[in-house]
Amino acid sequence: MSASNHSRSSTAVAQSDGKATMVEEPMEDAALSLYNNQPHDVTEMSRLGKRQEFKRNFGYLSTLGFVSIYMATWEYVLVSLSAGFSNGGLAGLFWTFLGTVICYATIVMSLAEMESMAPTSGGQYHWTSEFAPPRYQKFLSYASGWMSSLGWIASVSSGAFVVATLIQAMLDVLKVDFTFKNWQYTLVMLAFLALCICFNSWGARTLPGLQTSSLFAHFIGWGLTIVAIVAACPKNNPKEVFVHVVSQSGWENVGVACLISQVSVIYCNLGSDSIVHISEEVPNASIVVPRCMFWSYIFNTILGIAMLIAMLYGIGPLDAAIVADAPYIVLFANTGLIPLAFVLVFVLFILIFIGNVTALATATREVWAFARDKGFPRSRWIAHMDHEKNVPTNAVYLTSVLAGVLCFVNIGSTMAFEIIVSLTLLGILSTYKLSIGCLIYRRLTDPGSLPPARWSLGRFGLPINIFAFLYSGFVMVFACFPAEKPVTLGNANWAPLVWVGVIVVAGVAYGVHGQKHYTPPADFVLGRRKPGQGLQGVD
Repeated sequence: MSASNHSRSSTAVAQSDGKATMVEEPMEDAALSLYNNQPHDVTEMSRLGKRQEFKRNFGYLSTLGFVSIYMATWEYVLVSLSAGFSNGGLAGLFWTFLGTVICYATIVMSLAEMESMAPTSGGQYHWTSEFAPPRYQKFLSYASGWMSSLGWIASVSSGAFVVATLIQAMLDVLKVDFTFKNWQYTLVMLAFLALCICFNSWGARTLPGLQTSSLFAHFIGWGLTIVAIVAACPKNNPKEVFVHVVSQSGWENVGVACLISQVSVIYCNLGSDSIVHISEEVPNASIVVPRCMFWSYIFNTILGIAMLIAMLYGIGPLDAAIVADAPYIVLFANTGLIPLAFVLVFVLFILIFIGNVTALATATREVWAFARDKGFPRSRWIAHMDHEKNVPTNAVYLTSVLAGVLCFVNIGSTMAFEIIVSLTLLGILSTYKLSIGCLIYRRLTDPGSLPPARWSLGRFGLPINIFAFLYSGFVMVFACFPAEKPVTLGNANWAPLVWVGVIVVAGVAYGVHGQKHYTPPADFVLGRRKPGQGLQGVD
């Protein structure tokens, strides 16, 4: 094809006999060269009924870096597992972590296979639409799109809060007698959110390079941190680390206490689907993205287990870890070197901030994709693409404004802010459960209609999917439990209330807007499109 033929491009449309015919669809010059070099991308986008809007400029390493730095498993092992110290003790936390990552792997594999079947930025809400019973697919996918969008927006705000706490932690390590007030915390959160906006709008072209660099920084930071802990910290007794399981959270049953702590373990491993939402920016996406999902989970899990063992040996007495506001400061202080402790916190700060840049990119693509299917009011404006910057700028700004609004809640009450952002886990897990449940339905009722998967679970697909479906529901139940007893207004788990609220909002939005305007992705999939219907674009 001539490079000068920029107004139209030939795209392959897969037919039922496995052959392909060519149809003429508009395409931007900027997206053309990488796109045409990958015939699988052409065929798959045509099957999905979507027009190529992004340049596919994420290579294998940058894609792997994108998901690895967002998951940040070893980093969040240090900063977010504090609830596990009281719910299971050192040994309980270790065995809970090990069991949880093995079970959660079935969810990651199920998502990776669906991604290979339908590599689209819509992710879970698209899969729900394509695989669900036709009678229910429109509402179920609409609800999934809302939960996923709001869950990722809450994740952006939550990440900004973690970065602000790390700033406070660096001051604490240096023994600076200063504590952020709520409004100061909020200003710091908004400042770092503004930096994330810069990377995701004007600096969007630098994202692939940043993600590649972050992959190496992720491994180097792990090596520096684990060597420092192992070399400098006094060691706990192996019996305390691997055998002595206790509950000091008020839950009499130690098993229940450990099952509650699995929720924070899931939080350390959440986010394998982040790269699903940049599928349309990755060449050869139907094989590259699922591979990156799977291998990033394996690598992150190994790094996380190693860091967990080092932390459990070096943290010191259990009681001191339980009462500490930030147990990782206790761990780093045990090195006996204040400058080293400061450097270790600074490393966490840098890596988690880069993960926040990734979180905003993910949330933006999810919002953009849902708007492309007219899931929101003013969807045409939200889904506008800036092809020069290769970014949906309006979606970036809207997502950032909504995340900033959540940050402002922290001025009035940190507890209220934490209640709202607790939506992240339940909201995203519910989209996993919905999409995997619909895949199971399709496997059982009409397996021949499933699209081919280049990354396939083969004959183990159905049992893995069923276990993943049941396990996601199991985790969601314990995500609704309070972490401590007796339950008070201050330690109550409000996540279920927020989650139900989002479902109600999604239902109302569907009745008011979605039922009339939302175009479920299944309507554009080849074989379901109306005769003469072209590919779906945003402009």
